Amino acid sequence: MKLIKKIISGNEAIAIGAYKGNATFASGYPGTPSSEILDFFKSFKGVTAQWAQNEKAGFEAALGASIAGARSFATMKHVGLNVAADPLMTSAYTGINGGFVVVCADDPGMHSSQNEQDNRYYARFAKIPLIEPSDSFEAVGFMQYAFIVSEQFDLPVLFRNTTRISHSLAVVKYDSRTLDNEKELKLDKNFQKYVMIPGNAVRKHKELLKKFEDLKQFSNETPINRIEKGSSNVGIIANGISYAYAKEIMPKAHFFKVGFSYPMPTEKIREFAKNLDKVIVIEELEPYMEEELKIAGLNIYGKKYFPQDGEFNLDIVEEGLQKAGFIEDKKSSVVFDSIELPGRPPALCPGCPHRPIFDILHSHKNIFITGDIGCYTLGSLPPLSAMHTTVCMGASLSMGVGASKIENKEKIVSVIGDSTFFHTGIQPLIDAYVNKANMTIIILDNRITAMTGGQPDASSGFNLNNETFEPINVAKLAKAVGIERVFEVDQYDYKSTKEILDREIETPGLSVIVALRPCVLAPKKIKDTPLVVTDKCIGCKRCLRIACPSIDFKNNLAVIDETTCTGCEVCKNVCPVEGAIVVKEGK
Repeated sequence: MKLIKKIISGNEAIAIGAYKGNATFASGYPGTPSSEILDFFKSFKGVTAQWAQNEKAGFEAALGASIAGARSFATMKHVGLNVAADPLMTSAYTGINGGFVVVCADDPGMHSSQNEQDNRYYARFAKIPLIEPSDSFEAVGFMQYAFIVSEQFDLPVLFRNTTRISHSLAVVKYDSRTLDNEKELKLDKNFQKYVMIPGNAVRKHKELLKKFEDLKQFSNETPINRIEKGSSNVGIIANGISYAYAKEIMPKAHFFKVGFSYPMPTEKIREFAKNLDKVIVIEELEPYMEEELKIAGLNIYGKKYFPQDGEFNLDIVEEGLQKAGFIEDKKSSVVFDSIELPGRPPALCPGCPHRPIFDILHSHKNIFITGDIGCYTLGSLPPLSAMHTTVCMGASLSMGVGASKIENKEKIVSVIGDSTFFHTGIQPLIDAYVNKANMTIIILDNRITAMTGGQPDASSGFNLNNETFEPINVAKLAKAVGIERVFEVDQYDYKSTKEILDREIETPGLSVIVALRPCVLAPKKIKDTPLVVTDKCIGCKRCLRIACPSIDFKNNLAVIDETTCTGCEVCKNVCPVEGAIVVKEGK
C-alpha cells in the first residue's frame, strides 16, 4: 500500500475521493468554484470525464451511467443545480444503480455568482441525503462515503461544498487504494423503477417517504456526525468551514460537528445539548440547521448572532460568539500600518475581443441591451456601460424576445457568449425566430468557456480529453433555424464591425451577428506586437473609454503598457487622431 502526502485543494480532494470511491464516470458544466473537479478527475486511469453543454445534461449523463452500472457523479456550482433541478427531483423517485453523487459548490459572498442561494434546501426539497465536508481531508473521505450511502439507500446524494473549501489548500495523507465494491453492478433494465409514468411514480413516492424515515435514523448513527468533548460547558453546532473557524476560536467548547446534514441528526443533537449551559448554531447563509432543530423542538439559536448573507471569516464568527456571550472579548490581533488603496474593479483583459462590441454599443443611445453570464458581463461596468440586464444563463435572448414585443422607442439588442449560447441560448433563439422578435442578437464566439478558466465548449473543436471534432458553426446553426439575416464579424476590424452593428440595430426584424475572435488567454495567450502612443496624442481620453487595463493617462497624455498590450489595435481604431497610436516599430 502506497501512502500519498500532498497539499491539495478541496476540489482536487473531491476528485481523489471519487476515484478512491470507484467512480468511473463524471460529467458537469464548468462553474466557479467547482470547475477544477473534472480536470483533476480526468487524470486518473480508467475513468471517463466530460463537459456537458449545461448542468441538466451533465446530471442526466451521470445518472444514465449510474443506471448502466457505474459509480458516477455530476459537478456544478449552486445556480447550476437550478438548471438540473428537474432530473434531481425525479431521480429521488427512480433511485440509482451504481452510487450517484451530485457535487454542488455554493458561493457565499458571491465571489463569482449572481446570487447567494443556499443549496442545502434542495436536499430537503428532494428528500435525499446531504453530506458536507469542512476541509480537503474530509472531502477525500466523505466523497467515498457518499457513494456507499447512495447505494445503501438507493438515492442520489447531494455533496455540498463552498468556495472556501473548494479553493483552500491543506496537507492530506491518503493511500492509493480504491474501495472494494460490495456487489457487481450491471445495466439495470427495470421498467417499474426507472420509467416515471404516473402509475410507477405514485408507488415510488411512497417508497421515497419510507427511505426518508430510514435516513433519519441513519443520520443519528453515522460517524460523520460526531460529538467532540470539550472542557467548558458551552456547545457549538457547526458545519463546513464554519466549524473550522469556531474550532480555532473556541477549542475548549463542546462541538457537534455536522457532516451528514440532511436529515439533521436531531436526536443525537438533543442528547448533546441537554446538559450544556448554552448551545449555538454557526452556519453560513440561511438558518437551515437552526430551522431543522427548532422544528424538532430544540430551542437553539444562531442567526440572531450571525449574518444571513456573505461569507464567514474568523472575525465574523468571533464577533458572533461575543454577541452570544460565549466569549468576553475578541482576541487581540496584530495591527499593521496600512494605506488607503484605490478600488480596483474587474475589467476585460487587454486585447479582449468583447471590448470593441461594447464600445460600439455604448455609442448607441436608444437601445436596450439584455446581457448574460460570462466575461462579457463586465461590459455593463463603466466606462463601457453597455448592458442593462443580467439574470441567468440564456436569459439575454429570452428577455430580449419579451422586450421586443413591448411598444417603446428603444431598439432591443441581446448579447450572449458561445458557451452560454450552447448552454441555454439555442431554445430562445428558436423562440425569437418563431415569434418574429424585432431584435438584434450578438453572439460573442471566442471559442472557449473563458470565465471559468478556459474549458472547451461546442465551438472549441476539442473536448475535456483533448479529442478533436469539427467545431459547431454558430452562424450555420442560426441559419438552420431559419433566420435569414445572419452575419459574421471580426471585432478587431472595428470599422466593418461597427457598420454591420449600426445597420442591423436600425433594421426592423430579427438578425444575428456572430463575433468571431478567440479568447486572448485560452487555450493559450495570444500576443502580437504592442502599440505605443506618439507625440500626436491630444489627451482627448477617447482611448480610455474602451476600458483597457494596458492604457494609462499621465501628464494629460495616454500611455500604453507594452508588457501587457496584446496588439489588438482597438485603441488605435477608436483614436480620432491619425498616427497618435501606432504599432511599435519592428512589427
